[in-house]
Amino acid sequence: MTDARWLEARVAECRHWTDALFSLYVEADPVKFEAGQFAKLALPDLDGSGTEGAAGLIGRPYSFVNAPDGRPHEFFCVTVPKGPLSPRLAALKPGDPIFLARQPSGFLILSEVPDANSLWLICTGTGIGPFLSILRTEAPWKRYGSIVLVQCTRFLAEQTHRSIIESIETQHPSQFCAISLVTREAAHEGGRLMGGRIPQAISDGRIESVAGVPLQGDSAQVMLCGNPGMIQEVTGVLNCLLYTSDAADE
Repeated sequence: MTDARWLEARVAECRHWTDALFSLYVEADPVKFEAGQFAKLALPDLDGSGTEGAAGLIGRPYSFVNAPDGRPHEFFCVTVPKGPLSPRLAALKPGDPIFLARQPSGFLILSEVPDANSLWLICTGTGIGPFLSILRTEAPWKRYGSIVLVQCTRFLAEQTHRSIIESIETQHPSQFCAISLVTREAAHEGGRLMGGRIPQAISDGRIESVAGVPLQGDSAQVMLCGNPGMIQEVTGVLNCLLYTSDAADE
């Protein structure tokens, strides 16, 4: 296939974290992107339902998990049952061909976020992917005194990439805090693991208490990624906290 929009790449590895979650590692020519951005992965269209027109491909956007200078590229994916692409991606083997878009996109990037005392990265499920890319660059550690990563999943087994998170904790022990929540199984609460959903854990103060970092006022910046319902609810909670804080200062 000859199409200037796409790079012909190869699968380096397909790592299955759970029955539904997998990371696809892709070897490709250099792609210029900013940590937090995404690019489309694509495979040949088999039934004419493709999304990439004359290219004869079916593609979907996935966030980079690796830092911009990291290789191979990693994309953290969830299998959508009977979906047109994700089950095929999950079945790929090392050496299999795949197509990667040349032009990444997206505004979940630090250049869009003002400086502050602290940076909060709040996510559900595969939404952790772009935050891991950001955390593996130098920019956040130079711009923010404290960085808090909050990840919520249904089950503990879905708390992936633990070795990367632990490595970041080792490199930045006084600057970084990672908090995990699970919603569908009993959590052995203590330290940085708790049960429940993110909006409630913010409202009742548990997350701030564990992190030891304020989540309200001008001292914090927040980035959200994941389930649209979570993003909407957390935005509402944070707006309420901000309003309450402003009212208390009057």
